[in-house]
Amino acid sequence: MNDSTPTAEGQSLTGQGSGRNSGGFLGPVHSAVRTAGPAALAQALQTTRARTLGLMQAWQDALPDLSVPPLSGMNPPLWEWGHIAWFQEWWTVRNRHRLSGTRSARSGDVFDASLLPYADGFYNSSEVAHDSRWVLALPDLQQTRAYMAEVLQRSLDHLHALQDLQPAARDEALYFWRLVLQHEDMHNEASVYMAQALGLHLPQVWCARPVLPQGDAGGDRSAAQLNLPAQTWTLGHQGLGFAFDNECPAHPVALAALEIDALPVSWARYVPFLQATGHALPPHVRLVAGGDWQVQRFGQWQAMDLNSPVVHVNAHDAQAWCQWAGRRLPTEAEWECAVHTPGFAWGQVWEWTASAFAPYPGFKAHPYRDYSEPWWHTHRVLRGACAATSSHVVDVRYRNFFVPERRDIFAGFRSVKL
Repeated sequence: MNDSTPTAEGQSLTGQGSGRNSGGFLGPVHSAVRTAGPAALAQALQTTRARTLGLMQAWQDALPDLSVPPLSGMNPPLWEWGHIAWFQEWWTVRNRHRLSGTRSARSGDVFDASLLPYADGFYNSSEVAHDSRWVLALPDLQQTRAYMAEVLQRSLDHLHALQDLQPAARDEALYFWRLVLQHEDMHNEASVYMAQALGLHLPQVWCARPVLPQGDAGGDRSAAQLNLPAQTWTLGHQGLGFAFDNECPAHPVALAALEIDALPVSWARYVPFLQATGHALPPHVRLVAGGDWQVQRFGQWQAMDLNSPVVHVNAHDAQAWCQWAGRRLPTEAEWECAVHTPGFAWGQVWEWTASAFAPYPGFKAHPYRDYSEPWWHTHRVLRGACAATSSHVVDVRYRNFFVPERRDIFAGFRSVKL
């Protein structure tokens, strides 16, 4: 593949990189779409849709019948794509209170009928049980693509009508467009890790965004440490712009002084743990004759880059390594504070934290109530981003969350000195 191939993000994707220059972002990043106006949002929605369509074609090329096993970490691809359109239609087309943002009512009587008959019975994730999605008589691929295209155009038409919106009114009026954009981006990332789990070959152009070089710090940085003084950190979103409900409200957290890894834990630090303990290998990792380690990426085995971050480990794997190394996982407050420290590199892998996914003090659910509330206390918080995460989603305040047993996502970790 030509690494300079233009992508749906309007940039060049170079993959995850290798060696000591592959650490990821160097400093705090806030997603521009969280404060974007109507014109920029319209462009972002079309950019993301281009990636969605690219991934759809890649899946068709790799798996013509689009059949995936009924596993907890997957959805049928046709259901995924129809759900993306349904979610966009529900909140930005059918929702008569769409300009009210977080103040919008959620009751069914404020939503118009769908453009697609029976759409709610197919794609409403709050009502359609996960296991039933494999037996639904879903619209075929051509019908799904037509539904997606019509919904996007209707959504853009409504958005275009807000071109003269004043900045002071943007956060509520544009809330749902900012939400559906990132929702589609998240499902695109899920499409990538589903393909990785199935060993499907997808073009790299649709699988990763650029990873910024961290620069040569003069030697091996795999175990470099950063020191933070004791302080009170304001955790969560504050000020203007879009926020997910679980990021609010901002609140103070007292932190003790700590020493934290500058980079996520690398294979060079993790492999000795595997060798010493016999701990289960992560998925897509194997030891071959001659003592060489290999990793599998989208169905293809390749030599392990020992300087790259560990990936496809779950929270229990991360904690086991920490116990073996005499270290611990950071809390999400420690992670968010540390990310503002010069030299803290992130953005290649999601990073498990020690924090259970729980509401911040004073939490109030937004209209999409099933985004956070059903998952409190059963999931674990991950921070950061992975190479498959859209730049629209990458934000230091973003709280990703999965059950701690998941290994299929692109997750690693960093550690803190005890």
